[in-house]
Amino acid sequence: MHTLPATDIELAAWLRLSLAPGLKPAALRLLLGAFGLPEAIFNQSPEALAEIAGEAAARAVLAPCSPDFDAQLDAVIAWRELPGNHVVTLDDPAYPPALLTMPDPPPLLYIKGRLDLLHTRAVALVGSRSATPQGAEDAERFARELSQAGVTIVSGLALGIDGAAHRGGLEGVGSTVAVIGTGADLVYPAAHHALARQIAMQGAILSEWPLGTPARAANFPQRNRLIAGLVSGVVIVEAAMRSGSLITARLANEMGRDIFALPGSIHAPLSRGCHRIIKQGAKLVETPDEVLEELGVSRPVATKAASGQAVLWDGEAGWRNSSTGLASVADQPDSAAAPASAATQPELTAAPAASAAPPAMSAEALQLLDALGHAPATLEILATRTEMGDAALQNTLLQLELAGQVTALPGGRFTRATHG
Repeated sequence: MHTLPATDIELAAWLRLSLAPGLKPAALRLLLGAFGLPEAIFNQSPEALAEIAGEAAARAVLAPCSPDFDAQLDAVIAWRELPGNHVVTLDDPAYPPALLTMPDPPPLLYIKGRLDLLHTRAVALVGSRSATPQGAEDAERFARELSQAGVTIVSGLALGIDGAAHRGGLEGVGSTVAVIGTGADLVYPAAHHALARQIAMQGAILSEWPLGTPARAANFPQRNRLIAGLVSGVVIVEAAMRSGSLITARLANEMGRDIFALPGSIHAPLSRGCHRIIKQGAKLVETPDEVLEELGVSRPVATKAASGQAVLWDGEAGWRNSSTGLASVADQPDSAAAPASAATQPELTAAPAASAAPPAMSAEALQLLDALGHAPATLEILATRTEMGDAALQNTLLQLELAGQVTALPGGRFTRATHG
């Protein structure tokens, strides 16, 4: 699909609408439906606008531009001209069709990478930032197998389950789309800089936020709404009772999408959110094939294909645009970005694995207990997760057994002991 970019004049009008303070996307959609393109909206009287979308929307549209609007427009035009970057407006044929089924699709989308992925069958894989090793393995495996069946994997580029889902998605023909809560010129969290670069080259990164928008707690629920809008179904891998993933599931359910959840141990804190939405009607799934079957997708014999998409990067910072001076979140102090993750997902405050262990344990014992998670695991799996040598692994397991922290099961498997 090849479309001419909007002219700079049209883009200016779309940008002005998208930045209008207090103009809600649903009100904007009413105005576009009544008057057509943004230029026509700006030519209406306050009374005509108010009749369609209310007085608050009319005031927002007719408010004067901010003093730095011209600089923002120049930055968007310069960003759009970089290889692999796209600014897609609501009336553009490249706009993701799934988002048009939402009541409030964003007027402007900033996209790095492959536009074609936004027109494919997609599934969201989301879950806790503080994922267990087993949860991350499950997310990556589900994502890889769904992607190999041609399904695009959508997630939010957060730590934990999201990152594992993107990595798995990159391994199949379906690839992956990261929907982010910052400007498309920033990477958050900074730890995912390399992953974001790979997604922009082989998949796509999508944001509705103006360039330069930093990580703010309030942006992430809105980001979750876009994830829900883009997909046919949402798979929750691990989630605490109060989790941003459950917001995504609720929003997706309201839009008529399918909701799936992986069950877990009744003793695992990160299974509780999954069990809760299963009780509320989400489909319990144990294999990627069950998700494909529910969605009516047959599993072809697929091999990974290179997209051929080239994205140029500006030095090691990658996302810095020299003409605008906009810098990556990686360049900012961690303390500035930290509140967003803590506020959006309260389960981050305590890592359950380590807190359950008595303080007298060695660092190896704590590491092994963390790697064990809440599902039985073999010696081979534990060796892979911890990278310990055989002797150290056996000694540490014995130490944990004697401390009553681990139970040996038949078949050479080990599990965390349950207390109380």
